[in-house]
Amino acid sequence: MTRHSLRVATAQYPIEAFDDIESFRHKAARWVRDAASRGAELLVFPEYGGMELTSLLPEAERDDIRAQRHGLQAWREVFHETWRELAMAHGVTLLAPSLPWAIDDDHFVNRAWLFTPDGRFDHQDKQLMTRFERGDWGISPGDGLRVFDTPAGKLGVLICYDSEFPLLARALIDAGAELLLVPSCTDTQAGYQRVRLSSQARAIEQQVAVIHSPTIGEALWSPAVDINIGHAAVYTPCDHGFPPDGILVQSADATPGWQFATLDLATIAALRDTGQVDNHADWLRQAQRLADGIEVRQLV
Repeated sequence: MTRHSLRVATAQYPIEAFDDIESFRHKAARWVRDAASRGAELLVFPEYGGMELTSLLPEAERDDIRAQRHGLQAWREVFHETWRELAMAHGVTLLAPSLPWAIDDDHFVNRAWLFTPDGRFDHQDKQLMTRFERGDWGISPGDGLRVFDTPAGKLGVLICYDSEFPLLARALIDAGAELLLVPSCTDTQAGYQRVRLSSQARAIEQQVAVIHSPTIGEALWSPAVDINIGHAAVYTPCDHGFPPDGILVQSADATPGWQFATLDLATIAALRDTGQVDNHADWLRQAQRLADGIEVRQLV
């Protein structure tokens, strides 16, 4: 178990249009510089934040949700290198905004890259696709779940809809994850609330902190991510030493910017031994309670 306090920053990130690739690079640099200057060691950006690069495409290509997937690939190397350089320059661990990533000519995944201060990197692909992603947009599940051993601790990533499935979170925790990151992109209050409530449930079930980073605002020029609703937050177990509602920090409105929190991963982990409840350990006991099956009975 990593035993240190960790300063985290979670982005409430607007999707914006650019005139050129340098405008994107300047925005990325501004955001990372701002968080790092306030002591953040781990920065979390949202799902599909990389879609703002579609603003650089010709209008006809930008407006076609399937064609834009192909057009984005021209920018993916500079996108990757920009975030890698920033993580190194500012000495931070950084989960970059995700974007559609081509595996072959017509196979695209939703990929989020993770970068460390020494230039190392790896990726997490979304596991389960929404109806829109797998249907209209043609985005597919990618590589399986991973736990990343970083200077900020052992991290697991559940991209948006993935956070709504408890077995995925449990698999990451069983593999050693100390902290769960949930980048999201939701276009309705209902979608945002599903991810928010699921993230809080994962924090309670696994007695772990969860960092949630959403896209926000309108990008009406983008048919895939035109409306964006959410609140950046850090969730914890509802237990000793933490807020009763499990909300350590959460944005109050839709203003773009960072939410900051300091986490002691050892203190959170200790709740599994000293907390009011034993959710993490009782995960296995619930299976034992079901071993004999469920009896359906008529009342008498």
